Amino acid sequence: MEMKNSRNSELNIEKVAEFLELPPSKISDLVEKGNLKRNWDEYYDIYRFQGHAPQMEDGTVLIDHHGTFELVRGFPKIKRAMLLEPALLNNFSEISSVSVEEKMNGYNVRVIEFREKLIAFTRSGHVCPYSTERIQNFLEPDFFREHPDLVVYGEMTGPENPYVQKEAYGIESLDFFVFDIRYKNTGEALPVHRRRELAGKYGFNQVRLFGDFRINSASSKITEIIKELGKKGREGVVIKDPAMVLQPMKYTCSESNCSDLKQAFKFYNEAGRDYLYSRVIREGFQSHEWSENEEEFRERCLRLGESILLPMKKTIEQVESGERISDEFRIRVKDRETIFKFRDYLDRFGLYVALGEIERKGDEYVAEIKKVNKSTNDKTLAMLEGQLWS
Repeated sequence: MEMKNSRNSELNIEKVAEFLELPPSKISDLVEKGNLKRNWDEYYDIYRFQGHAPQMEDGTVLIDHHGTFELVRGFPKIKRAMLLEPALLNNFSEISSVSVEEKMNGYNVRVIEFREKLIAFTRSGHVCPYSTERIQNFLEPDFFREHPDLVVYGEMTGPENPYVQKEAYGIESLDFFVFDIRYKNTGEALPVHRRRELAGKYGFNQVRLFGDFRINSASSKITEIIKELGKKGREGVVIKDPAMVLQPMKYTCSESNCSDLKQAFKFYNEAGRDYLYSRVIREGFQSHEWSENEEEFRERCLRLGESILLPMKKTIEQVESGERISDEFRIRVKDRETIFKFRDYLDRFGLYVALGEIERKGDEYVAEIKKVNKSTNDKTLAMLEGQLWS
């Protein structure tokens, strides 16, 4: 059986099944159920796994090189510590120390070379045209030619970011920070210090390494780091086995939780309930572990409450006054056509996008884009008109 695509090439189900060591019927089933989908436009030889695919992380990518295949594994989901000290002792009991790196607030992409060009996959396995153009400025192509079996994982962060706009890092536009390098096909990660050495050799920006800490003292050290990061409006840390054999875990600042909630409650009818609920729960556990006094606890309560109610109240007031609630952001590119490709890319996800002014600045183009959040607008208007919540 073969799966046709629009460029008259075909995905050979039998060969894919052999490559993945799965029955052909399973591959056919994935295709029929939409769990193995072809990417758009010029990336017609790239397929993405989504939903329930066996032994595959969501967003895993299958590349068809005319009958031979490669996998770019999706990034494994990193679980979160609610109580830091017991989580460290429970999850890293087999090793003597952990490596602690900064968890930056942006969006993660995976980068490979494809047809002599770097391309950037989002977490879902799509090729983002904006990220793909920008990544050309951040990574040295020689790395991929000299290490064709490796995939670079990193965080895109900065104010000119279409997904998570952050000013906390002193970045003028957008930058990319490597946090992982893994092998194609297996997804096996390079050890922390080997990865940092290799990325440094090619001049790649990397997430900050705070150090390696003994398990019995790591909790107090990480708590100090988290409190300092919180004061700077940053997100948190990822705690790793230096050998990258045991699964990492993440731990975030209260200020980051509340910043996420502030953005989410502005668009309260778009955000998933699990996303909102989990951030509130984190606050309770962290407050308990830190043995906060009454004043510290009240400060946390105020910060949490304001992050929920202030943006919601503003949304209601804006809709009542006739405004449409939207998420506004700015992107910067060298190729003007990328702006329109990116708009079309967002349209394909069913997002309502309004393209504003495009301004030429030197050898670049800066575009203002507005994402209208239809669900929150419609729900708020319905409540204001007297409809009941259901």
